[in-house]
Amino acid sequence: MERPVTSRIAPQQARSWLLVPASKPDTFDAALASAADAVILDLEDAVTAPNKPAARRDVAAFLSEHNHAWVRINDATTPFWEEDLAALAGLPGLEGVMLAKTESGQQADATAERLPEGTKILALVESAVGLEAAPEIARTDGIFRLAFGSGDFRRDTGMDDSPTSMSYPRSRLTIASRAARIAPPIDGPTLGPDLDLLARDCAITLSLGMAGKLCMTTAQTAPVNAGLSPSVADAIWAQNVIDDLGEDGSRVRDGSDLPKLAKAKKIHKLATLFHIPTDH
Repeated sequence: MERPVTSRIAPQQARSWLLVPASKPDTFDAALASAADAVILDLEDAVTAPNKPAARRDVAAFLSEHNHAWVRINDATTPFWEEDLAALAGLPGLEGVMLAKTESGQQADATAERLPEGTKILALVESAVGLEAAPEIARTDGIFRLAFGSGDFRRDTGMDDSPTSMSYPRSRLTIASRAARIAPPIDGPTLGPDLDLLARDCAITLSLGMAGKLCMTTAQTAPVNAGLSPSVADAIWAQNVIDDLGEDGSRVRDGSDLPKLAKAKKIHKLATLFHIPTDH
């Protein structure tokens, strides 16, 4: 029997992106059964060089058996990149690829050329060079979202993980995405099991215009979905505003009502998409 596609919603709106080591095929089914909006089988950092061929074969077998997932491939400066693409191209269950350490639009173009037309590419920006090239990367054909490799970015730049230090790279990815008219970017992961820290980080993610977040464990997926969705209170507020002003704005009273209605309609759309109750 064919399994449902991993994403519960379209990847343009996916909130939780669960990274799963490709070297652990026994965990693939549990990942698909989790609350994750999208599952990424990781052929890059999660797999040592000697184990990459076996992991690649396991991923190819899994995606040939009515399973659907994304795959993080190795970066374009490594020999593993071309081997990954050769193994993945044309697999029926491949939802798209995450290109590790993306640093130019040329790397994105070269990746797209080796995949079937229309394959979605998620560009993972993990360095100062990649961040400076973010506008170019975002405008490249095939790129549908940007993601922030926050850990590697901090190692590359020497910056710490405070919200203040990380506000510039996050904002730059958001602005580059908006300017290129692609979906909002995906934030880096929160490390460790602290759910209060995860909730704080999700609030920061939203405050900087990002709309997704990488997850390292299945336990993080449901809290991330909740943290990146409108609250029940927000959904009710939005419904009240729409009821008051009219879906078409026919009861708008002054200039401040139009921005309020636009905000309410955006929240209402997300609440409907994520099944957030709007009952009064």
